[in-house]
Amino acid sequence: MIGRLKGTLVSKQPPWLLVDVQGVGYEVEAPLSTVFDLPATGQEVTLLIHTVVREDAFLLYGFSREAERMLFRHLLKVTGVGAKLALGILSGMNAQEFADAVRRNDVSALVRLPGIGKKTAERLIIEMRDRLAQGFETGAPAPTAMSQITGDDPLFEAMSALEALGYKPAEASRMVKSIPDADSLDVEQLIRHALKAMAG
Repeated sequence: MIGRLKGTLVSKQPPWLLVDVQGVGYEVEAPLSTVFDLPATGQEVTLLIHTVVREDAFLLYGFSREAERMLFRHLLKVTGVGAKLALGILSGMNAQEFADAVRRNDVSALVRLPGIGKKTAERLIIEMRDRLAQGFETGAPAPTAMSQITGDDPLFEAMSALEALGYKPAEASRMVKSIPDADSLDVEQLIRHALKAMAG
């Protein structure tokens, strides 16, 4: 199993990354919190990896912090939560914010995340509360310099990233287009504003 990758960041098209490790290109899916932490393409990057092996696929999920990978792994154990939904949760809030929402029984904070309805939010709170009580430590994310995600059309790239997280195309378009001065923002800023507005 692959537990870590260290190599050159070839491209980033949220939520997808391509990392070159000694001539082998690894496609990695990552939450936006990790994507925003990454350096510019062409730079060296180290990712913590969660590997999933299926009959029809070999999937890699990358994280910049151990707290994110641990939370991702715990989320996968929750009934009805798959990798896509777990990535959506980590893209909408960091590990500490999620832990705080669970401890407060804050269903409304969780239902604002893509793909999470009231029943799923309640199940997350019940099942994750036990894991948090058993000493699952999220750790607050370390502040890092944000890097710009490059793309030909920032609005299109932002909408594509939101759709990849589980938002419907019309919803993703509305979220991006409702941002003031959207045309003057880069992809990262657009995504951040859209998610912040949804968290409201």
